[in-house]
Amino acid sequence: MDIRETNRSWKGGVAKNITFIVTKDCQLACKYCYLVGKNSKERMSLDTAKAAVDYILADREQFHQESVVFDFIGGEPFLEIDLIDNLCDYIKEQMFLLDHPWFNSYRFSFSTNGINYHEPKVQQFIQKNILHLSIGITIDGTQTKHDLNRVWKGSGRGSYADVVRNIPLWLSQFPSMGTKVTVSSDDLPYIRESVLHLFGLGITEVNINCVFEPVWKEGDDLILERQLVALADDMIDGGLYQHHVCSFFSSDIGRPLDPDRENQNWCGAGMMLSVDAAGNFYPCTRFAAYSLRSKAPIIIGNVRDGIDQDLLRPFLTLDRLTQSPPECRGCEVASGCSWCQGENYDAAPESTIFVRSTAICKMHKARVRANNYYWSRLSRKVTKEELSAMQSTRTTCCDI
Repeated sequence: MDIRETNRSWKGGVAKNITFIVTKDCQLACKYCYLVGKNSKERMSLDTAKAAVDYILADREQFHQESVVFDFIGGEPFLEIDLIDNLCDYIKEQMFLLDHPWFNSYRFSFSTNGINYHEPKVQQFIQKNILHLSIGITIDGTQTKHDLNRVWKGSGRGSYADVVRNIPLWLSQFPSMGTKVTVSSDDLPYIRESVLHLFGLGITEVNINCVFEPVWKEGDDLILERQLVALADDMIDGGLYQHHVCSFFSSDIGRPLDPDRENQNWCGAGMMLSVDAAGNFYPCTRFAAYSLRSKAPIIIGNVRDGIDQDLLRPFLTLDRLTQSPPECRGCEVASGCSWCQGENYDAAPESTIFVRSTAICKMHKARVRANNYYWSRLSRKVTKEELSAMQSTRTTCCDI
């Protein structure tokens, strides 16, 4: 069987996302990382992980979705490959014994720094679960851009060489997977060359996001716009638009939103579930203590007592209007302007999830200007039918 094949019963659009924070340790100390409390002590035990699985699989009323994504994060999740391998075996075994609907419709998902991707235990796990895996390796672009932020803990040495060596192996196993690029203020001048570099490595989908934290300086938006306009020219003049995707260019951004039809919350906090090494449940990993700079964690239950619906309920009432300031509600380019619920909470003047952070406002507007340029130029190069086909398929959930 071709390892690229996926099982036909998978229903990704209706999947429940369940995240296991298997470790808070990582080999790297990325300068833009929102995980401010990483450490080598908090590691999930197999007993805690099994207790979470038992609770989740037993409650079909609460966990009623047709499919599931079991997401494993850290820190760096593959530092705990033994735990993950044992846990995934347990998940499959229990779903089979319970005749659970998820047995035929599940994914194990990873976002990894790629450093130990080649190691035998990781590769054995991949081969065993290849038909139910989604693995993304994070590489930020050129060596200059990558090594500016993604540095080794302790030494501060850049990690580009340690990651790029594993890209061919990764692409041979997951040829259609994209990479995730993070942009902060200092590396803005390297966006264009970095996206082109990643295309040159054989990666056809580059998902980029600006950090949500308030790191942006005066003039950063203009640098972003210039970089994206130059990238647009390269992609169009070189024909890269035909087979390559950069998520900064999306046909569904930069227009007003209809408050009656488009009032949903941007992120899935409250619809997802995260569990940590102590067995505590969170509405999203961004509400765990190691993700927060200034606020207390929001714990909605634990593996022993289950989920407290009263603590979860506020997250289920979130929508765009309940948390957006007036300038966001009436913004002429509101579509595609995203937010992180955890960052909203952390940045708010009080302990509330109902105040939207607007730190990336000017960066979104710069992206919209460049995006308009991209699609305007492309419309003069291709037929209306070709343009319509690209616009209908090249949207992404990884927008800034």
